[in-house]
Amino acid sequence: MTRLEKLRKRLGQCDEILLDAILMRHHIIKDIMAYKEENGLNILDPEQEERQKEWLDGRLEDESNASEVWDIFHAIGKAGKQMQARKLFDYNIVLIGFMGAGKTSISEYLKTLFAMDIIEMDQIIAEREGMSIPDIFEVHGEQYFRDLETNLLIEMQSRKNVVISCGGGTPLRECNVVEMKKNGRVVLLTASPETIFDRVKDSHDRPVIENNKNVPFIADLMEKRRAKYEAAADIVINTDGKSIIEVCEELVQKLLAMDENDK
Repeated sequence: MTRLEKLRKRLGQCDEILLDAILMRHHIIKDIMAYKEENGLNILDPEQEERQKEWLDGRLEDESNASEVWDIFHAIGKAGKQMQARKLFDYNIVLIGFMGAGKTSISEYLKTLFAMDIIEMDQIIAEREGMSIPDIFEVHGEQYFRDLETNLLIEMQSRKNVVISCGGGTPLRECNVVEMKKNGRVVLLTASPETIFDRVKDSHDRPVIENNKNVPFIADLMEKRRAKYEAAADIVINTDGKSIIEVCEELVQKLLAMDENDK
């Protein structure tokens, strides 16, 4: 056996060890998730990821190939997150609520925690149309925009484990709600009019309130939409005074409880 053949044999042995370690890691993740569910512990643990990052930084401090090893560990970690998401959510999570309720922030955090893809509906529509949402309203009218929303929701029914962040007006159409529920759980995020105003007062991409950016107008519009929002929702979470991690943990626990009740 030549030296090259010996080296390739050793490399193959390393690959076997790596594969066994990755499979073991995935089994341990499943056991951890099961333990948390059985003992009523929080599913989310962002501090654990930070501890792992600090450990890896320390181990790779003097390694010349640190960047490449980091990429490998990042991919392994992402795969583990996606595995957790598939176990927890065999469907899409559809976030609805008034503008400024926290849909974008929560969807971004779920992406960080579970490596889930995000469909930010307004962003996707704007990119496809090549113009901003206010411009779509001005050039084509609201009906045209609402039809784009419906078509996008239908398109998303072929996906799973996706977080769909809807525009504030999306659930006002009953046909949209029907499409949301075909492959998703609908989560309504709420907040007080004062909180909403504080979050959107400096934004200029919300045509519905652009010329009426004040608490009374927002409160009135929220009340007009409230019944349809609540009718569409599978679960409701108030975001006032809560951190993003607290909202996400409540979201996960309520979805798990709903899934358990449906068994």
